Amino acid sequence: MASVKDFSVEEKLVNLLRLQKIDSKLDEIQVLKGELPMEVSDLEDEILGLTSRQTRIEEEINGISEFIESKKIIIKESGDLIAKYEKQSDNVKNNREFEAINKEVEMQQLEVKLAEKHIRDANEELSEKIKALEIAKKQVAVKDGVLNHKKGELEKIIADTEKEETALNKVSADARGHIDERLIYSYDRIRKSYRNGLAVVPVERDACGGCFNSIPPQRQSEIRLHKKIIVCENCGRILVDADLNDTVEAK
Repeated sequence: MASVKDFSVEEKLVNLLRLQKIDSKLDEIQVLKGELPMEVSDLEDEILGLTSRQTRIEEEINGISEFIESKKIIIKESGDLIAKYEKQSDNVKNNREFEAINKEVEMQQLEVKLAEKHIRDANEELSEKIKALEIAKKQVAVKDGVLNHKKGELEKIIADTEKEETALNKVSADARGHIDERLIYSYDRIRKSYRNGLAVVPVERDACGGCFNSIPPQRQSEIRLHKKIIVCENCGRILVDADLNDTVEAK
């Protein structure tokens, strides 16, 4: 196979035009996918964040529940001590012992009241956390539904276009192998400059097929000769004549 430098200008133009038509078909596939890949990625990130929040709330609920159980244990232990002290009060020998037992009973009663207050406060917090958990679960479920729908759409498009996209990528790589690096660099730079990705355009109705700026007759004659690479003075796109554009296919 001849090296790239051995290709004539006309052959280079043909290869550039062929590459453009291939890449335009690949662009059409990306347009068909639209924002779906980005939407799927964003939804996955959002669900990850919501799931982390749900897990955090569940851990907080478990912590509050354990706190409540610990306070219930304190109430039971204090109740047992109060019963013990009250039984001991039946056998006191003097006022000093009686007062000491009463003081212990009062202290345990205070422990019970404090624990009961802690339980009430914790139950209020627990109720709020349970509501927050239900909201988080619903949000995750809604986002999961949207994600599954978007994934389904994307997977269908991929399934419908995968074979064509793979084939186009292969012929695109082959076409690039027949164009020198300098031209490829210019081609890619121009493509990135325009949303429609058109770097090689035909002259149509005496105007650039990219920016529609008028092309002088003399310039059009030079373009038809295929003796040199000519770009639009207005937009910088590579220009080819309509006849060449009609004969080159994305194969």
